[in-house]
Amino acid sequence: MPDALPDLLRADGVLFDLDGVLTPTAEVHMRAWKHVFDEVFAQWGIEPAYTEADYFDYVDGKKRYDGVASLMQSRNVEVPWGAVDDPPEAETICGIGNRKNAAFAASLRAEGIAPFPGSLALVEALTAAGIPLGVVSSSKNAEEVLGAAGIRDFFRIVVDGVVAEREGLASKPAADMFHAGAVALGVDPQRSVAVEDATSGAASAAAAGFATVVGVDRGAGAEALLAAGATVVVGDLDVLLPASAPSPTPAPASDSDSEETA
Repeated sequence: MPDALPDLLRADGVLFDLDGVLTPTAEVHMRAWKHVFDEVFAQWGIEPAYTEADYFDYVDGKKRYDGVASLMQSRNVEVPWGAVDDPPEAETICGIGNRKNAAFAASLRAEGIAPFPGSLALVEALTAAGIPLGVVSSSKNAEEVLGAAGIRDFFRIVVDGVVAEREGLASKPAADMFHAGAVALGVDPQRSVAVEDATSGAASAAAAGFATVVGVDRGAGAEALLAAGATVVVGDLDVLLPASAPSPTPAPASDSDSEETA
C-alpha cells in the first residue's frame, strides 16, 4: 500500500484505460491471444512457445496489430503487415490480429462482462462529484465493452483504437493517445490523473505529461509499472474512494471465473 494516495477529487479530470482497469476484459483478451498465438506458433514452428509473460511484454496496452508485430519481432519472425480487412485466416499481421478479435468478440458476446466493483464505485463517486471522466483504450472494442458493462454514460469522451486509426495516433507507449484524451476532455494533464494497468499505458500517460499516473497492478507488477512511469501503484481502485463514498459491493462468485487482454 502506498504511503500517499492522490486525491482524485482535486483533479481537473481522470482518464481511465479500459481493459484490466475498469473491466476484467483483460482476461478475455489474454485468453483470446493465447488461443491464437498457440495455434500460430504450432503451425509455423515458432520457438520458444508463447507465454503469459509475452502478453505483458509485447502485447498488453498496444493497438492490436502493433501487439502482433511486437511479439513476432521478439521471435525474429518476419510477417507481412497485410491490410486491416484481411480475413482472419490470412498469414499476415492484420490477419492474425483479426483472428484474435473474432475470438475476443465471440467470448464477450457469449459470456458478457461486468465492471470491477472497486472501479465502478470510484467512477460513480467521481461522477457524483462532477469530475470529468474519459477512457483511453487501444482496443477497437472499447465502445462495445463499455456498453456491455453498462458504464458508457459515465464517460464524456472515449479515445480508442478506432479513433487512433482514424486520426493516425501512435500506439501506446507513445504519448499520442493520452494526449488526445486530455485534449478531447478539455483538461490539463499536469492537473489531471491517468489510470493504467499496462506498462505501455503508464509510459504513454507519463509521456503525455500527466503528473499523476495511477498504476493498477493486475499482473504487470508494481515495479514494472513504476519503472514505466506510474507515480503510484494500487491493487484495486477502491483504495482511491473519497472517504464519504460507500464501499463497493463485492462481485458475486461465478462458476465461469478463469485463472487466465487489446
